Amino acid sequence: MTLDFSRPGILPCQAIEALIAAGAVTSATPFDADQVQPASLDLRLGARVWRVRASFLPGDRRVEERLKDVAMHQIDLEGGAVLEKGCVYIAELQERLKLPPGLLARANPKSSSGRVDVFVRLLTDRGLAFDDVAEGYDGPLYLEIAPQTFSVLVRPGTRLNQLRLKAGEPPRLETRSVGVELSEGIIGFRGRRHAGIIDLDREDGHDPRDFWEPLEARSRDGRPGELLLDPGEFYILASMESVEIPVDQAAEMTPIDPSVGEFRVHYAGFFDPGFGTDEAHGAGSRGVLEVRTHDTPFLLEHGQTVARLVYEPLTERPERLYGEGGSHYQRQGLKLSKHFRVWPEG
Repeated sequence: MTLDFSRPGILPCQAIEALIAAGAVTSATPFDADQVQPASLDLRLGARVWRVRASFLPGDRRVEERLKDVAMHQIDLEGGAVLEKGCVYIAELQERLKLPPGLLARANPKSSSGRVDVFVRLLTDRGLAFDDVAEGYDGPLYLEIAPQTFSVLVRPGTRLNQLRLKAGEPPRLETRSVGVELSEGIIGFRGRRHAGIIDLDREDGHDPRDFWEPLEARSRDGRPGELLLDPGEFYILASMESVEIPVDQAAEMTPIDPSVGEFRVHYAGFFDPGFGTDEAHGAGSRGVLEVRTHDTPFLLEHGQTVARLVYEPLTERPERLYGEGGSHYQRQGLKLSKHFRVWPEG
């Protein structure tokens, strides 16, 4: 495949695989067979992580140099290690970039990370912003990890975030509002403060009742549901609207207005082509909203707009669509992360 980045857009899976074959994306260990998604690349933890006393941006220095100022101790992930909630860590990633001119990248947490309230941000050498990779970047990748509600068990190879590669600056095709569903039945879950450890490589292996409290719809004066968000608590909610991503586009969920400042919605914002579409056999998928309040209680009402979906074009149609090989989140409604068994009936 000829690498041509003259057309602005997000790179599909076949272009990402071509970059890997050309040595523009390398790894300390062989790539996993399912690591390349329809329009993104999963990134994997390396063998070392540092407990740090503060978050930082490298600025005009390398991450390794800045670590000397803030590192408290180093942890070897071989065999697994627990990252404690309320602490901040910097981990080396297995993947490394050597991007050709005209190509840049942006990272985002994976859905499974956001749904267990693990806040992650990508760091690059001499980076001026989290999650953004400059055009032509040549260097290692690091990940800031801050578990908020649950302590988590990780290992080398654990996937917490993903990378979307872009040619130029793709135009925004459209923006759609996303409202919250609070009308009837169980409308969400609230994380339990004193739960156990979540093994992030163990799928369907945790009893959700040990980690989550279900929330039932509450109405007032004949109006459909509302939910009072308590400061410092973490909630899993769902969008009122179904989300569909055309096969030649990708989308990112963004805050409705950063100036609102009362709550943060959706840590993990990437939606791959084919999510929720008939062609990918998954019509009717909802967007799951990861919600955390800040300093004051906030009253959400059913249908209230809480986020926006921004659509961008791909450089070409991907050879694989989201959910074609099976997915935990295709056809989803309100759903916890893949680490948990289905919520019991009754």
